[in-house]
Amino acid sequence: MMRDKCGVFGAVGLSDAARLTYFGLYSLQHRGQESAGIITSDEGKIELHRGMGLVSRVFKDPAILERLSGSIAIGHTRYSTTGASSITNIQPFLITNRQRKLAIAHNGNLTNSRTLRTELEDKGSIFQTTSDTEIVLHLVARSKEEKPLSAICEALKTVTGAYSILFMTEDSVIAARDPQGFRPLCLGKFNGGYVVASETCAFDLVGAEYIRDIEPGEVVKITKDGLESVFPHQKQKHAYCIFEYIYFARPDSKIFEENVDKIRRRLGRQLAIEHPVEADIVIGIPDSANTATLGYSEESGIKFEIGLIRNHYVGRTFIDPDQKIRDLDVRVKFNTVKGVLEGKRVIVVDDSIVRGTTSKKLIKLIREAGATEVHFRASSPPIISPCFYGIDMPTKKELIASSKSVEETCKYLGADTLGYLSVDGMLGMDSLPAESYCVGCFTGKYPVPVEPRNGKLFLE
Repeated sequence: MMRDKCGVFGAVGLSDAARLTYFGLYSLQHRGQESAGIITSDEGKIELHRGMGLVSRVFKDPAILERLSGSIAIGHTRYSTTGASSITNIQPFLITNRQRKLAIAHNGNLTNSRTLRTELEDKGSIFQTTSDTEIVLHLVARSKEEKPLSAICEALKTVTGAYSILFMTEDSVIAARDPQGFRPLCLGKFNGGYVVASETCAFDLVGAEYIRDIEPGEVVKITKDGLESVFPHQKQKHAYCIFEYIYFARPDSKIFEENVDKIRRRLGRQLAIEHPVEADIVIGIPDSANTATLGYSEESGIKFEIGLIRNHYVGRTFIDPDQKIRDLDVRVKFNTVKGVLEGKRVIVVDDSIVRGTTSKKLIKLIREAGATEVHFRASSPPIISPCFYGIDMPTKKELIASSKSVEETCKYLGADTLGYLSVDGMLGMDSLPAESYCVGCFTGKYPVPVEPRNGKLFLE
């Protein structure tokens, strides 16, 4: 039972906050393609619009953004992995409590959500959605603290797991990040106001200036007059999600205080050191593996070529919630460049191998295009366990590396050779210590306890 992998954006003190948020979400579309929503406050007048589909589809009517007036806004683009894929689960959520409006947009996964939900239901809470995000709203509503910032801090002390959350009150946006810092969240300035987003690529599109990351465990109240920052949690060991660098974040973003492009190139170079092979060309699986492939080419001296063309009008296979659609996507998503591949010994670099079904089909396509050898390389270690902190990932039994050796996987894929990046090689970051990252999906060791189901950790 997995949760959301999403993107959030907020704007404060800006005359056209909704339009700015729309473009911010557009930049974060890679983080969630199922639904999108924006909520605004215009001197306390709240307007909300949500819908299923891509950001451009949900807000295709210009009249929608015109209606979303005000200088404060938060937005959300969502990919669900639990509960019904329905309008009721689309964020932002909005409640009225003690005559005050409060909205929320959340990226992450609460690891004690079952216990909290049961406790709240026993006390009379009635849930409208199947999302763990709604739990936070119930906790805030039950707080006896009068000020929203204090109530939010009290509520967040109760939850565990991964969260980068934006709350919206009638006159502020409150940004919060979990004490381990699993998910990225950054702060920027624009035209005298403030913006906050999951990734800095959203700032680049709108022309905002990156200031800094929201710190792990920090809660920041943002108004037109400035910032108020508090740290309600005890300081804890950081656990930045390494998979943000490997796959999810855009290469032009800066997250966890490092440029994603820089990290991915380093992963590719290390991969070439660990798994060299004689070949004529090296190609990447577009688009997320392109940067690592460049790193591999630079280190190995083997020519980088464009051997696969990606159809950008098809969603990302890894984050499609329906397996049947995923298989269809693989068939229509890529086309080979036969003039590049024919008669060549080819190294294929991908960011990861999950189930192996996509990789197997791609290798077959590359061989059909005339490649004489296909050597497959992954710029991450074997994925042996699911993620419980906000990334959609199959159950353990669906992960090919959890049950097959490298040799068995290579045979299944139909490759001549297969090489994964080592955990130690992956963690050799330039400036951040290796112990600051969560690598649970590669090691099975999780930094925050995961709530069991029926007495067992739900790895099956």
